[in-house]
Amino acid sequence: MKIRKANIGDIKVISKIYVDTWKTTYNSLVPDNFLNELSYEEAENKWMKFFSNPLHKSFTYIASNDSEEIIGFAAARISSDKEFKGELYALYLLPAAQGLGTGRSLISTVAEHFKEEGISSMMVWVMKNNKAGRGFYKRLGGKYYTHRESQFGECLVEDEAYGWKDISMLSLNDRSK
Repeated sequence: MKIRKANIGDIKVISKIYVDTWKTTYNSLVPDNFLNELSYEEAENKWMKFFSNPLHKSFTYIASNDSEEIIGFAAARISSDKEFKGELYALYLLPAAQGLGTGRSLISTVAEHFKEEGISSMMVWVMKNNKAGRGFYKRLGGKYYTHRESQFGECLVEDEAYGWKDISMLSLNDRSK
C-alpha cells in the first residue's frame, strides 16, 4: 500500500469511492431514495470545492494498492471547533481495503500533516448508528466529544463526534520510536 497527497486528477476516483462506499456503508442508516440519488457528477463537484478550499486549508490523501489502484482516501481540514483544531472530514475505503490497516495508515498520515501545520488535536463526526465506524475511532483512542443531527433527504440522523486532544498518538511514525 502507498499513500500520497491527492491532486486534482484524483477527483473522479475519489468521487466514485465516495458514492460507492456511501451506498454500502450507509445502506439502512439513511433512506434508500437518498442513496439512489447520489451521483458521481455531484460528488465530483463536492470534492472539487473541498479540494480548493483555502479558508479551511483542506487536504486529501489517497491510498493505493500494489497495482496502483486507489482503494481509499482521507480528507481533512482546519476546524472551527473550540476544542479541536483539526477535523478528519472524511475517511472512505473500498470494502476490499477494509480491515487491512489502510484506514489506520490514512489517519496517521492526516495526523502527521496536521502536526506539520502546528495542529495537535483532531475530531471526526460519525453517524451514531454506524457502529463499525464508531468502534474504529474508539479503538484508535478517540473519545466521545459531542453530538448533532444531520439531515439526509427527509431523514434526520444522529451524529457523534470523537476527538483526540493529542494526535501524536495517531502517528505510526511516533509509535515506532
